[in-house]
Amino acid sequence: MDQAEKKKELRRKAMKLPLSPGVYLMHDKSGQIIYIGKAKALKNRVSQYFGSEKNHDNKVRRMVANVDWFEYIVTDSEFEALVLESSLIKQNQPKYNILLKDDKGYSYIRVSGGPWPRITEVKKVEDDGAKYIGPYMSSWSIKQTIDSARKIFKLPDCNRKFPQDFGKGRPCLNYYIKQCCAPCRGKVSEEEYNEAFQEALDFIKGGSSTSVKSLTEKMEQAAENLEFELAARLRDRINAISMMRARQKVVASRVEEQDVFALAQGESHTAFEVFRFTGNKLSDRESFLTEGLEPDPEARSEFLRQYYAIRDRIPPLIVLDGAIEDEELLTRWLSERRGKTVKLLVPQRGDQAQLVQMCRQNAAEHIARQAGTSGRDASALDELRRLLGLEKVPAYIESYDISNLAGGENVAGMVVFENGRPLKSAYRKFKIKTVVGQDDYGSMREVIRRRFEEYKACQRKGEQDGFGRMPDLILLDGGKGHVAAVQPLLEEMGIQVPLFGMVKDDHHRTRAIALTGGEIAISSYRRAFTLVSSIQDEVHRFAIGYHRQQRKKTAVSSTLTSIEGIGETRAKALLRHFKTVTAISEADLAELEGAPGMTKPAARRVWEYFHSKEGENSGNSGEIPLNG
Repeated sequence: MDQAEKKKELRRKAMKLPLSPGVYLMHDKSGQIIYIGKAKALKNRVSQYFGSEKNHDNKVRRMVANVDWFEYIVTDSEFEALVLESSLIKQNQPKYNILLKDDKGYSYIRVSGGPWPRITEVKKVEDDGAKYIGPYMSSWSIKQTIDSARKIFKLPDCNRKFPQDFGKGRPCLNYYIKQCCAPCRGKVSEEEYNEAFQEALDFIKGGSSTSVKSLTEKMEQAAENLEFELAARLRDRINAISMMRARQKVVASRVEEQDVFALAQGESHTAFEVFRFTGNKLSDRESFLTEGLEPDPEARSEFLRQYYAIRDRIPPLIVLDGAIEDEELLTRWLSERRGKTVKLLVPQRGDQAQLVQMCRQNAAEHIARQAGTSGRDASALDELRRLLGLEKVPAYIESYDISNLAGGENVAGMVVFENGRPLKSAYRKFKIKTVVGQDDYGSMREVIRRRFEEYKACQRKGEQDGFGRMPDLILLDGGKGHVAAVQPLLEEMGIQVPLFGMVKDDHHRTRAIALTGGEIAISSYRRAFTLVSSIQDEVHRFAIGYHRQQRKKTAVSSTLTSIEGIGETRAKALLRHFKTVTAISEADLAELEGAPGMTKPAARRVWEYFHSKEGENSGNSGEIPLNG
């Protein structure tokens, strides 16, 4: 049985399921469970997998292609289905569910023995003569603490061994940015190094407040003893600790215990970021990258179920960056696991909203690393996705603008942004062919029609680049009128691409995003606003530049073709040879006769044109380059 027949058979079986809540388990040919889900109505949910693939992402398509059979368990309520689903996923670890590895083991601080000791974070204690401090639950907080101690007390984090590596090679960048004393230079005594090392250890053990108090006493004593260099070093360390504490306040929470969640999507993956607060301070941070692009509410719900299934601590407050599917059921499940009430919050403003934004930006950084782009670009694209309600991140954006002067020389420009950056090799220019006069709507319809006719031609040839690539988003330089004019055309051609306009204010700056029925304010979405403004400025620059080029070519062509015997072909040949009209006017008769495509009579007429009173009055008004 081929895949299409198998899918039809599975759909027929799914249509026979009851309209009851329950859990369904998808199996492959070997009998392995590859996906587990819950449903409010089993028949409706399971049959969706084997119907149209229009709303399925690549991950779901691959899962469905591997399903050989399924089974189901009916439950008395949706809540029972949620509890059962969580238990079965944890037990079976299906391939196509969001799976989070429980790697929250203990961490230790290792203090190596011997001269020139080092401080590192490790997962287990070894019998190697080193001293170990711990255990600690949060490996992230330990790494942050060790990193801060190294920078404040200027200890090395490289793999060089001392004193063996003294003088071997130049110091690394950390020395030049004053974050390492560079013992590798051989100019730091062992006594000085051990003093800084012990202070770093005291900082880790006692915390910043205790460390500042101790260092202040040492600094004052050194000043009394007139040891000014030592006092200055201690002063710098106190200042470094103060700066670090100031940075930590940025991520402090007014709520004593809470978790903050945010997600960001790329082309094929979703990143989740978790900030965990205890004692009003950021105590742990976790990042997860999962395959697939589920709608945000579903993705958040599934992630939270998996996350808290493998975590012992559930806080009283969980802050989210958006809506969540089955909020009431999930709140009840979390409260029962905690033994006390748990509240889910989606903040709109204030300190909590700022924490969510910071968490979301870190998730975008994770996506950027996976995609090989910058965090700023990934964050802007994800913000634009949310703002416009798109199903996926618009990684490939096409934008169009019409340019003309009083209805003359109608042209259009198309620019492309890929992963938030201009892709100039994909830019295209259009001469308007079917529209006469100043009709921007008609011109835009012509351009969009020609673009997607080219797309269909490329598809027939099997070409995927250039016009053969379907954009994730189309932005028109214009308001809702432009969108209303073009949207029916896309529907007529069977092209399903999100379409929006870019609206300018009276000062020609981006103001809003246009829909067929209204506008979306964009100025409060900083990164999306910057991206859309850049796209609008670039497409306008490109279109008007092409329009000016065409006007100059027309002016040049009309100057030469006004000469008897010089048509379009000879005019172009002369411009290719001499480059400018000025050069043509200054050429002698022999040079004109020797130009490609010229005859002696034609050359004589050109020479006479530019050297007669008529030519002086009408022909040569300045140098006009060939390419405008």
